[in-house]
Amino acid sequence: MAVRYEINPAVHLTTGTSGDPGQRVFYLQAGDGTETITLIIEKIQLLSLEQSGEQFVRDLEQRYPDISPASGEIIEEEMSLDKPFDPLFRVGNLGLGYDEEKDMIVVMAREIELEDSDTSTVRIWCTRSQLRALCAYGLIIANRGRPLCPQCGQPMDPEGHFCPKRNGHKH
Repeated sequence: MAVRYEINPAVHLTTGTSGDPGQRVFYLQAGDGTETITLIIEKIQLLSLEQSGEQFVRDLEQRYPDISPASGEIIEEEMSLDKPFDPLFRVGNLGLGYDEEKDMIVVMAREIELEDSDTSTVRIWCTRSQLRALCAYGLIIANRGRPLCPQCGQPMDPEGHFCPKRNGHKH
C-alpha cells in the first residue's frame, strides 16, 4: 500500500551508512522533531543528489539575487543518523523543487516501482543551507568507502582486485 509522507519543515536532514566498505547500505533521513523518516538510497543516488543539489542552490542564488547565500556549514555531530531506524522504502527516484514564496526546497523521494503496486513518496521541505550541508556531508560519506584503484578507478577490496588495466592481475 502506497504511503505519502511530508516532513515540513525538516529540523534534521542527513545521510549515513551502515555496514563495512563494499557492503554499505546508504540512507537518507529527515525529521521534523516529532517524526523521523529513513529511506534507503544507492551510493550513486547520493552522489547525484550532491551534484544536482549543489548546482540547484547555486542556480537559485543567481536567479534570486536578493536571497542570502546558503552556508552549507557541517557540524558532523549533528549529521549522524538518528537510531534506531526502520527504513520506510528503497528510493527509486529523487527530485528537487523550490517554493519561492517560502524560500524552501523540497526533496522528493519516490519508492522503486514494482509491478502492480502503488509507489510511496516522501516530500522533505528544507532550507537551502540544509540542502547544501546535506550535499557536502553526502560527499564525505561517499568518500569514506573503499579506496579507488589508481590504474582503473574501480573500488578496491582490502584484499585487492583484478584490474582490467593490468590485464586482470591482482594488486
